[in-house]
Amino acid sequence: MSRNLDIGLLRTFVTVADCNNMTVAANALHMTQSAVSQQVSRLEQQTGQLFVRKNRTLHLTNQAERLLVKARKLITFNDELWAEVTDKPVMGIIKLGASYDLVSTILPPVLKEFTKEYPLVEIELLCLPSLELKKAIENSSIDLALIEEPLTQANAQSLLIDRLVWVGAKAGKAHLKRPVPISIVSDTCAFRPIVLQALADHSLSWRTIFESGSFDATRATVRCDLAITACLASTVPDDLEVLAFDSYMPPLPSFSVNFYQAKTPLSKAANELSLQIRNAFTSVK
Repeated sequence: MSRNLDIGLLRTFVTVADCNNMTVAANALHMTQSAVSQQVSRLEQQTGQLFVRKNRTLHLTNQAERLLVKARKLITFNDELWAEVTDKPVMGIIKLGASYDLVSTILPPVLKEFTKEYPLVEIELLCLPSLELKKAIENSSIDLALIEEPLTQANAQSLLIDRLVWVGAKAGKAHLKRPVPISIVSDTCAFRPIVLQALADHSLSWRTIFESGSFDATRATVRCDLAITACLASTVPDDLEVLAFDSYMPPLPSFSVNFYQAKTPLSKAANELSLQIRNAFTSVK
């Protein structure tokens, strides 16, 4: 009697384990929740109980924890083998440019899922301020780019329109200081002229605390309550706080996350990544 584990069932199990939620996993797999539940039940008929529910969250059983490690390896091997034996495997190098805050928030799950599906594709990630990314895409030194721009400058596909907000340390006081201490990644940051103009329009003096080109270092100064910064509302880290537009801080305009493609023809791999990026931003809106 043959004893074969279904890769599809294992893939569903791993996704549910990663999401800790049937509904979220169903959205990630583009399936109905009932279909995901049925697949998990089918696998449990072979392996025993995999999940227990506590406080509306799914938790792995001891059996499932052991299965999860080897299931990941089996799925990876399956995907690599599939790519090798198909007539035209998707492979190559993609040069992707993106602003710093998008790389640390929206893009990671997209890239993780893409590399699972296309293990033979290499992604070269370039993190630069928006103005420099615009130059790179215009001269086709990169294939794809996600660029944050004011709404008035949008001349590409807009994937997301989001509020630009002031951000500070939780329960911080930096925004009350005068001059206002501002921490910005670099002098070429797309937000910089907008932020400084908003302060000038409301007759607020400011001083720059940090402009190093390091996204992590910029956020570190904000966490320490040495300064405040500005970023898109959808990219604010959980350990920082959105500051209210009030008598202390002036309002800021919305920005667009625009998607650019090189003028030269894209490879099949780049086209596939382009599709997945568009789909990811659809779920953010």
